[in-house]
Amino acid sequence: MAVLAGGPALFRESPTFDEIAHIGASITYVNKFDARFNPEHPPLAKVLCGISMAAGGVRADYGSPLWTQTEGMFASFTGEWAFGDWVALRWNDPHKVIFWARLPMLLLTLLLGWCTYAFATRLGGPWAGLLCLAIYASTPTFLTFGPLVLTDVPITLFAVLTVWTFASLWHLPTRFSFWRFTLCLAGAFLTKFSSLVVLFAIVIVAFTTRWAPKLSEATGQPLDGRDRDGWRRQRWVATAKAVLMAWLIGYVFGLVISWNQPTELLAHLGTSVPALVIRRLLVPFVNFGLGALFVLAPTRPPAFLMGHSFPHGTLLFFPTLFLLKSMPGFLALLMITGGLALSARRSSHKTDASAIIPSHWGLHWRFWCVTLVVYSAVCLVSHLDVSIRHFTIPIAMSIVLLAPLPKLISRLGNLHRRIALATGGIAGALCVSCVATAVLHYPWYMPYANFLGGGRPAYELFGDSNADWNQALFAVEDFARANNLQRVRLDYYGSSEPEPIVPKAVLWNCQNPTDADAGQWAVVSSNMIRDAENCGWLLQYPKRAIAGGSMYAFQLPLPIPRPGSAGGPPLPKVQKALFSFGAKNQPGFRETMVAIDRAPFGLGAFVQKQMEEYQRQNQQRKQQ
Repeated sequence: MAVLAGGPALFRESPTFDEIAHIGASITYVNKFDARFNPEHPPLAKVLCGISMAAGGVRADYGSPLWTQTEGMFASFTGEWAFGDWVALRWNDPHKVIFWARLPMLLLTLLLGWCTYAFATRLGGPWAGLLCLAIYASTPTFLTFGPLVLTDVPITLFAVLTVWTFASLWHLPTRFSFWRFTLCLAGAFLTKFSSLVVLFAIVIVAFTTRWAPKLSEATGQPLDGRDRDGWRRQRWVATAKAVLMAWLIGYVFGLVISWNQPTELLAHLGTSVPALVIRRLLVPFVNFGLGALFVLAPTRPPAFLMGHSFPHGTLLFFPTLFLLKSMPGFLALLMITGGLALSARRSSHKTDASAIIPSHWGLHWRFWCVTLVVYSAVCLVSHLDVSIRHFTIPIAMSIVLLAPLPKLISRLGNLHRRIALATGGIAGALCVSCVATAVLHYPWYMPYANFLGGGRPAYELFGDSNADWNQALFAVEDFARANNLQRVRLDYYGSSEPEPIVPKAVLWNCQNPTDADAGQWAVVSSNMIRDAENCGWLLQYPKRAIAGGSMYAFQLPLPIPRPGSAGGPPLPKVQKALFSFGAKNQPGFRETMVAIDRAPFGLGAFVQKQMEEYQRQNQQRKQQ
């Protein structure tokens, strides 16, 4: 997995959309103990990346206006992207930054694989551990996002550790189990705000033990009476203490990382010495509030799925993505395991059926399964219908559901030896097929879709980081060099200036070609074809896939047809904007960030102009 995931990520993939902001914030946390950038996510994963980058010699210019003019909330949100762009692509060698920033993330991804193996081994034995590890290490989602400077795989690691150690705490609330759970929960709190959903899920699981008398033998839980109430009270008290201690650890960590962060948002508290102390102590709460505001915002972004755009998302988003982007072998193994488990449950051989999961780990298995159901349900009703990366916790937990399979096959052999041998052979072949799938699709896993997609390209199935996330700019540069292109018309899915990676790049919009573009090559993100923009008109002209179909190079017609005509670009009324940024009738997010990249000293003026425009439009709405 280190080769399959780390090879492309550390050496062949450009910084992705969100990584730009995370990379810039990471180095400031370590160098300046200032958490003004990227408050949308807690700091732990970024601190690990910052330490690695600092050790690798990555630097930042703190005399730049991208730092000195970003003390306010709106300025810091705007500046984090431009600052990150300069850290990743201008002040340092991009290859150097990418390597040192992503290395800790790759190590965390491998650690999650070890946890998958360890948990599955405890539940189903060594063969179960190897089976689950093989599936995990070849899953395109983890191969894609594992090494990236994001919080999705780190929160998955701490989430599964939290669930497992919470079950250990309820099994036997010793000092050791208490601190293991506390530290894992603190790690989750410090990694992503969705950790609150994990906490909600495990609390729900703990409540379900009241109606689980079958667990009494494994946990020592009394069946009824005062002894049962005492048993549960002891564990609830330990849980409450652990949650409080985890929160305290998270607060202290956040206080240290934000020690030099400006406190202008709390200026109304005054400037006296006591007020300044209170302001400093409240900064972690402010950062948490800003992050929670982004997570809990009631608006739901549009979702693009199977060629259709859903303005407010859809409950089918994550289930459909899971089916499309999972390996067929993994899906088949899940169905085989579920079928054998149902057969064992209905069988009259109840003793054999109950021995599939060792009694000592029965509570862990129950906590694991119920948490998976609760967390998945929250994902379905949430407003984050954006990417499969937001579904990594259920995917990782689903892989461990395969742990009982070897024992289920062994139990089947006691009744039907030939059927058991055939089932075991099929399971082994499916496992090998998963590894083969990962090898065959190397190195571009982001646009992966299995046969359920009907052979349709990624741009017809999904958008955003499910297809392209600006990770293919190095491949675009290779294409330009191989074809001796003097200029690269580039319509990319990113916010940073592409020229440091693709020196001949010219920012282009596939919806608004000019006569000068006729007969030339243009490179377009697959997301622009159907989802973010309306560029399906290009598909009838010669094209070449780049980075496995994340981007496409089109040879434009000569001459360019008129807008709205057959084979021509769309009319203005049906055009789409990649991102809307700030007030209406203002430049888009990508154009704004590129403008700031090219003229950093204009950041302060831009922020002031945007705030004035916001106030003006708010005043108009009030008057209406």
